[in-house]
Amino acid sequence: MTHTDQQIYRFSEAPIWELQRSYYEEQGINAWQSEEVPQYITNNPIIALAYAEIIFGFLQDRARLGDTSAPVTILELGAGSGRLAFHILKELCELRDYAGILIPSFRYVMSDLAGSNISYWQQHRSLYPFVQKGILDFAQFDAVQDTELSLTQSNVFIRPGDLEQPLLIIGNYFFDSIPQELLYVDEGKVYECDVSLQFPDGAADISTSDKLKQVLPEYHYRRASIYEQDSYPYHDVIELYRQKLEDSHVLFPAVGLACLERLSQLSQEGFLLLTADKGDHRLESWEYVEAPKLIHHGSFSLEANYHAIQHVYEQKGAETLFTTHQYNNLNVGCIFMLQDPRSYAHSRLAYRRFVDRFGPDDFFNMKEWFDEHLEQMELSQLHSYWKLGSYDAQLFLQSAKRISKLLPTSNEKEMNDIRNGIHLMWKGYYPMEEKHDLALDCGMLLYQMDLYEDALAFFERSSSESKAESSVLYSMAICCYEAGIHDDAREYAHRALAMEPEHEEALELLMLLNVK
Repeated sequence: MTHTDQQIYRFSEAPIWELQRSYYEEQGINAWQSEEVPQYITNNPIIALAYAEIIFGFLQDRARLGDTSAPVTILELGAGSGRLAFHILKELCELRDYAGILIPSFRYVMSDLAGSNISYWQQHRSLYPFVQKGILDFAQFDAVQDTELSLTQSNVFIRPGDLEQPLLIIGNYFFDSIPQELLYVDEGKVYECDVSLQFPDGAADISTSDKLKQVLPEYHYRRASIYEQDSYPYHDVIELYRQKLEDSHVLFPAVGLACLERLSQLSQEGFLLLTADKGDHRLESWEYVEAPKLIHHGSFSLEANYHAIQHVYEQKGAETLFTTHQYNNLNVGCIFMLQDPRSYAHSRLAYRRFVDRFGPDDFFNMKEWFDEHLEQMELSQLHSYWKLGSYDAQLFLQSAKRISKLLPTSNEKEMNDIRNGIHLMWKGYYPMEEKHDLALDCGMLLYQMDLYEDALAFFERSSSESKAESSVLYSMAICCYEAGIHDDAREYAHRALAMEPEHEEALELLMLLNVK
C-alpha cells in the first residue's frame, strides 16, 4: 500500500532532493564502502589518467601563455570516496616529475557536501602525503548555494576574484545528482512538470535509501511561459527546444548552471570544466523523451543534460569538446570557458588522445566484455588488459583466481609480468576498508610463484590489518625459511600450531628447523 503526498511540487524543489542530501550526509563514506553507490566507472585509473593528461596539458598551456607564478586550483565537486583524486594526483605528479618542464604549481581541492567525508579524507593514509606536500586541500561545498571555498588544511578562503589563474573544475556524476528542472515541450509550447510523490505506508520508519527506492513520482503539467520570455537567463536554449523538440521531457540543469556561474566568479580568467556523466550533448537525443524514472543506487540519479550546458557556454564564447562518436555508458566532456580557448592546444590534444580516440567509456565497454569472458583468457591476455587498466586493483581482484589457475603452466616471463604488476598495483592502491584483503591475494600468488621474500612482505601487510589464519602463518613460516630467517620461521610455525595444533606441515617444518 502507498499513500500520496497530496502536495504538488516544482520538480527541482521536491522532497526527493532533500532526501538525496540526507542520504549522503547520513551515509558518508559508507555509501561507497558498501558499494551501494556505484563508483568504479568514474573512479578508476583510466579516467584519472585521461584527466591528469588534460590537466597537465592545461598547465603547459598556461606556461606557454606566460602564467607560471600563481598556482592553478583544481576543484573536484562531489569527491565522494576520494579515489579519483588520489589517482589523478598520483598520475599528475608523475607527469610533472617525468617532464621536468616549467609549469605553474597546482593545488587540488576535494569538496563534498558531507562533512564526514572530509574527516575521512583527512585521515586517509594515501591522501596524507599529498596534503603534506601542500598540493591537496579539502572544502565542504554546497553546490546549491555556496559562493566561496574554505580550505580546511591551509585555512585559506577563496572568494570571488581571488584566483589569478583560471579555475579547473572536475564534476563526475555531479550534474545528474543535484536538483534539476523538468520541462515538457510540445507544439512550440513549454510546460513545467511538477511532481507529487507516492510513499509506501510506514515510510516514516524506513531508511532514507529505502524511501528513495520506493517513492513513485506522479507528474502534473502546467503551462510555463516564463521560460519563453526574453528575460529568462537561458532563453536561447529554451527557444531552440521550442523550435526543434516535440512531445519531449527535458531535464534542465538550472541549478548546475548557476553553480558553474558562482564558481566562475572565483577567477577573473574563467574556468575549464572536466565532466563525466550519463547524459547526452546531442539535441536529437532529447527528442520524444518520456518522463524520467529515478535510477536508484542508494541515492538516485537522472540523466545530465549536457546539451543545455554545452549550448549555454558556447553562446558565451566557450569551446566545448565531447566525443565524435556516440557514448555507451559515460559521456566525458571538456568545456573551455576561457579567453581564446583555441590557444589551449595541449589541453585539447590531450582530450583528443585520451578521451576521443580511446577513453574511459571505451575502457568500460571492454571491461563489461572482460567481466563475462575472464575464464576464457590466457595469462598474457590478462596481463595486457591489466596493464591497459593501469594495474588497477579491481581488475586484479577479479582475476586472482584465474591467474592462480594459470600459473602452473606459465613461463618465467609471464610470472615476472605478474610480479611486477602486483608491485605497481600496490603503489597505486587506494584502500577503503573493503571486505576483500588485497595484500593477502597478492601474497598467495607470489607464494605460488616461489617468490618468497615478495610474498612475505604482502603477508605481513595483511596480518597487520587483520588476524592471519593458520594456513597463512604457515606460508609466512615457509617464506622465512626459504629466505634464511629461521628464528622468524619458528615463530610463525608456532603461531600456526597455536591456532591449529594438528597442523602437520607446521610440525614438520619445526622438526626441520630444530635439526638445523
